[in-house]
Amino acid sequence: MKAPSLLPPRLKRILLPIPSSSSSSSFKLLPLLPHTTSSPSPPPPRQPQPLLLRSRPYSLTATSTGATADSCNMLSSPTDEYRSNATSNSSPLARVKIIIEEFTKFCYQRDLARAMNALDSMQNHNLWADSVTYSELLKCCLSRSAVHQARLVHKHLFSRGHQPKTFLVNILLNMYLKFNLLDEAQALFDQMTDKNVVSWTTMIAAYTNAMLNDKALEFLILMLRDGVRPNMFTYSSVLRACHGLPNLRQLHSCIIKTGLDSDVFVRSALIDIYSKWGESHNACHIFYEMVTGDAIVWNSIIGSFAQNTDGHEALNLFKRMKQAGFWADQATLTSVLRACTGLALLELGRQAHVHVIKFKQDLILNNALLDMYCKCGSLEDANSTFTRMVNKDVISWSTMITGLAQNGFSRGALELFELMKASGTKPNYITIVGVLFACSHAGLVEDGQYYFRSMKTCFGIDPGREHYGCMVDLLGRAGKLDEAVKLINQMGYEPDAVTWRALLGACRVHRDTDLAIYSAKKILNLEPNNAGTYILLSNIYANSQRWEDVAVLRTTMRDRGVRKEPGCSWIEVDKQIHAFIIGDDSHPQIKAISTELNQLIWKLKELGYAPQTDFVLQDVEGEQKEDSLSYHSEKLAIVFGMMSLQRERTIRIRKNLRICGDCHVFAKLVANIEHRNIVIRDPIRYHHFSNGVCSCGDYW
Repeated sequence: MKAPSLLPPRLKRILLPIPSSSSSSSFKLLPLLPHTTSSPSPPPPRQPQPLLLRSRPYSLTATSTGATADSCNMLSSPTDEYRSNATSNSSPLARVKIIIEEFTKFCYQRDLARAMNALDSMQNHNLWADSVTYSELLKCCLSRSAVHQARLVHKHLFSRGHQPKTFLVNILLNMYLKFNLLDEAQALFDQMTDKNVVSWTTMIAAYTNAMLNDKALEFLILMLRDGVRPNMFTYSSVLRACHGLPNLRQLHSCIIKTGLDSDVFVRSALIDIYSKWGESHNACHIFYEMVTGDAIVWNSIIGSFAQNTDGHEALNLFKRMKQAGFWADQATLTSVLRACTGLALLELGRQAHVHVIKFKQDLILNNALLDMYCKCGSLEDANSTFTRMVNKDVISWSTMITGLAQNGFSRGALELFELMKASGTKPNYITIVGVLFACSHAGLVEDGQYYFRSMKTCFGIDPGREHYGCMVDLLGRAGKLDEAVKLINQMGYEPDAVTWRALLGACRVHRDTDLAIYSAKKILNLEPNNAGTYILLSNIYANSQRWEDVAVLRTTMRDRGVRKEPGCSWIEVDKQIHAFIIGDDSHPQIKAISTELNQLIWKLKELGYAPQTDFVLQDVEGEQKEDSLSYHSEKLAIVFGMMSLQRERTIRIRKNLRICGDCHVFAKLVANIEHRNIVIRDPIRYHHFSNGVCSCGDYW
């Protein structure tokens, strides 16, 4: 039975039934009309419409292109129906909620334009969102390089006395640094009232990356004075700012006191910085003082020895790393390839290539692989690697261009340079060095002058010492000694020993005694213990019958303890490295090698070979000179290679000194009469001997 109605008839007429989820009927009481004044009680307050109070659902991903026109219009214009209803028919609380919800939605959708419009509305209504939402907006600004919008966000966050959380200010700091706006980051940092370890570490890392090492160390001191304790990331950053062993040792002591010396990142940074300063023994001590259970530290110690030209130890450590059960990653393999490059170990480099394949098209690894093949003198492998690379950057092109030039294929290097420009890749400083090197070692004077003159106008690259050195070498080789001297005088800075050495070599070839003496003295002023220059200058004096000058020079060498570095050559046979030094008979096959070498020299003499003694001190008797030349390390290595390798195998040799003229002639003749391919790598370039011809074209 229904309950009797107690409402007056007038109110019964304004009750409207509405559907409900329950079985019973629900009623909604509409407000009385204005003229109804006889109501015994005041009307209930008007409530906001439920639709406007409820936040609209949205996705964190971009909206689909199939969105309806109505939904697009609802979000696009501040004058649309949705916004109009929100602002006209809602309470102030509802309007606030809608503005913040819209702002939050656009920030998470990374819709920068609409988010900034919503930010303007928030600024007008004196509103702020939560810190996480602002962090999303700042990430959006950073990803789109929107500096202006980022500054507006910064201004909004600090407007009207509002103080954002330290977490958010740190994000602002990091954003300015990613934009390379160090001064603005510093100003923001100075404005902060609450600086935590993240704030300090961010600024220290920024100054370290900007090579402002003194500033980074100063901030560490200020951080400690402020009572903030550095963490592992702080020390990892500031260690890179050490510009001397005293600072490094002090920092190392602080790290030990705080107990962070066992942290993986700190240990890795310590190994790196000690290696940078040539303190490999200290790096080893850090590595061995505790069990290493992380690949990061292994990579640091392997990279340490690879960078310090101790490739053998780097490869030994790599073997131990694999035995310890660690996988080689990109950083590991990059160091291993660098070690193979330094030692010119082609076969080991090829073994490392097998591991590189696992990482498919990794650009850094492919560039390291390309560099290894070029510097091991295997242009076939280098060209194959370069051709297969899907992605090539300026390092890839520059490495291949320089590799072709150093291996004597100058025309190929210049053709590749033209392809590089056609691909849209902009050359850098190193690229032009490779191009000029190609011109100088092929005698391409006009080409070299064109590239040198146009490098600034075409590519925006200012000529550096290396570029001037290549041009001096180019002009000197072509016999244009006066132009070479003029170019040296036009340099905007003092020429280094490499530049003077290029001129000295040209003077020796073209027999300009006075200029050669002048150049040699310039070199000795810069490098007082350069034995090769002393010997060359002594021979120049002797050829000019200036015996008093010869005596003075020999006395100077003796007083300074200057001795010529013994020539050493390495050859890889069956994965073993064999080293040869003149006068050293420690090799187990030295007697057989010497016998074979003597027979080969007599065979060549019958064909017209005459030893060139220009590179031996002039006070040595003729037969002694020839004996000295006969046992140059590269000759021993060539003969050993002929004895150990099949005829179709290339004999690959690495030297610590520049190949002399006599050994160059010897290698050409041997390659011709024995039908062998010989590759000799010296500190300057690579010589590919085949059919009696060298790839350098006798320009070296």
